[in-house]
Amino acid sequence: MATGTARLLLKTLAGAGLLLQAGCSSVFFYPDRVSYITPDRLNLKYDDVFLDTADGETLHGWWLPSEASESNAKGTVYFLHGNAQNISSHLMNVAWLPQKGYNVFLIDYRGYGRSTGAPDIEGTLHDSETGLRWLMAQPQTDGGPVFLLGQSLGGALGIALASEWVQREEKPSLDGVILDGTFSGFRGIAREKLGSFWLTWPFQIPLSWSITDDYEGVDHIADIGPVPVMVIHSVRDGIIPFHHGEALFEAAGEPKRFLQTDTPHAATFVIPAYKDAATKFMEMSTKHN
Repeated sequence: MATGTARLLLKTLAGAGLLLQAGCSSVFFYPDRVSYITPDRLNLKYDDVFLDTADGETLHGWWLPSEASESNAKGTVYFLHGNAQNISSHLMNVAWLPQKGYNVFLIDYRGYGRSTGAPDIEGTLHDSETGLRWLMAQPQTDGGPVFLLGQSLGGALGIALASEWVQREEKPSLDGVILDGTFSGFRGIAREKLGSFWLTWPFQIPLSWSITDDYEGVDHIADIGPVPVMVIHSVRDGIIPFHHGEALFEAAGEPKRFLQTDTPHAATFVIPAYKDAATKFMEMSTKHN
């Protein structure tokens, strides 16, 4: 009879084999369809938004209007959330922005929340672009500044989206990009995580090879310039180590700003001073452009 350790090793080997066959981009995505909280529970006005993708999926999002009058909104923030749960569990990260005078648009990638389909890297990249194109076509954003805020996985998607948007000279243009707790690359973080556990350590290189390296953030973040970039990373981040933020900031072009924080992963905006730093960055970016 196999011991517990042997059984665990066999399961790990079997799982590694499946990942090698199917690719392991799925390790980045942990969606669910639970509704944790809705904007009305926070006394926020909102509209449900449903978008059709080119490959037949339907994405769900929320539009949160600024608490200032439409003509007096300071700008619009496009929020791309992290890899777990759905927009209802990430809402608190941006629920404070309407009171500060900003519209907010946030979407769920395919397979998350009320969005159809199943997530993968290419699909979520397309979803993030679908959301931005919808946002840029809305009358509420006409002539006003638009900022991209990506947390964790959302930041990695945001780098790829923003760099292509800038390089293709898409209009309207982005006015600023904020990256919070973002890893420096899909393949890089996968190899790092696999290498940190003794059972998966032998598979870190072959498994990471199954992940595309076309969207490594450190290779593309410089292409966002001259759009201003703010990199936020916590020295206490237990999910995405601090060196990822440092690497992204070093690779970014000017103008750029680094905000070192000391909260758990994706908990930046529970601290008023960090909210103020983000809004100040957006105000300065608007003046820069």
